[in-house]
Amino acid sequence: MDQRADCSGFFRWVKIQSNTIIFTGDTIPHSTSQRDGTGRMTARPCKGTGIPARSLPLIILAAVLIMIPASAGSEPDGPALQNVTAPQQVWIGVYIMDLNNFNVADGTFVTNFYMTLESDSPVSIADLDFVNGHATSVDTLLDSPNEKSYRIFAQMTADPDLRLYPFDRHTLPIEIEPKLYDESRMVLLIRRNSTGLEPGTDLAGWRLIGETAVITSKTYPQSVTPCSRAAFRYDIRRDTTSTILKFFLPILLLLVISLSSLVMKGSSRLGLDASMFIVAVFIHWRISDAVPLVAYATFLDIFMIITYATIAMVLISGILIQKFAESNDSARAETVNLWSVRIIPVVSITAYVLLFLALLA
Repeated sequence: MDQRADCSGFFRWVKIQSNTIIFTGDTIPHSTSQRDGTGRMTARPCKGTGIPARSLPLIILAAVLIMIPASAGSEPDGPALQNVTAPQQVWIGVYIMDLNNFNVADGTFVTNFYMTLESDSPVSIADLDFVNGHATSVDTLLDSPNEKSYRIFAQMTADPDLRLYPFDRHTLPIEIEPKLYDESRMVLLIRRNSTGLEPGTDLAGWRLIGETAVITSKTYPQSVTPCSRAAFRYDIRRDTTSTILKFFLPILLLLVISLSSLVMKGSSRLGLDASMFIVAVFIHWRISDAVPLVAYATFLDIFMIITYATIAMVLISGILIQKFAESNDSARAETVNLWSVRIIPVVSITAYVLLFLALLA
């Protein structure tokens, strides 16, 4: 039984055998199908114009080219590439003219300095921020798009470390960073030839012992990329002569008087030792009033503890001697006095020496 098939226009000759399609010929005409004598289905060419088989690769290529623009708009599986541009480089220099009014209790100081800015793009002081203080006065000395120079008066803050007080050392910093941009947009660099400290600069009661200028990075919780920060740091320590005269000379006089009372006899010794103890407490309170309350013991605190212990031992020995003398036990009174003279000064001096050795370590 013959069946006429619909002509597809793509095949010239098709043999269907065991579910296999075989393409033959150069052109692809319309065709019809019929069964041969063996019962197999064969296809005959139909009349009509065919499409050359050699044109098939061109048709596939055209289809691929049509699909490319459509797929170009879709998102790729991997991360999208971003245009990476170099951050703006800002060279900054700070030349200190003066340092004043360092207040240990508040951690504040006043300074005035020259600041220069230079960049490959327009830059100004409005792009920067003083992290640890604020400018009270700004005078513009040079104003070109890529280079600026200012005279600045500012009040800054420091973080005092009072563990060695009154032999304490501190760092007075001037920290500057971009006001809006992180390191991906702006990077600060030190301009060495415009950075320094004016010769003869001093700070009343303190000695300048060093200066450094470094670039650091600061990452804030709300930002992933850190900010570039320029830090100009000036190290100071308390003047040694002033420290000895103001802090330790009065206390040393108290100790000499208190230890000298060991050779005294009579009830007058108790009054002297009690007075020395009260005076020591008053001096400690007066000196400590100049510094803020901290959560650790300072060098002065430990020094005064040894002083209190020394005066207390002298006072206790005097009480025992007075007690034994009133009970007519002169032997015990003499023994207490003898051992007090031998032990108390040695223990006191040893404790002070160990404390000052720890300071030097």
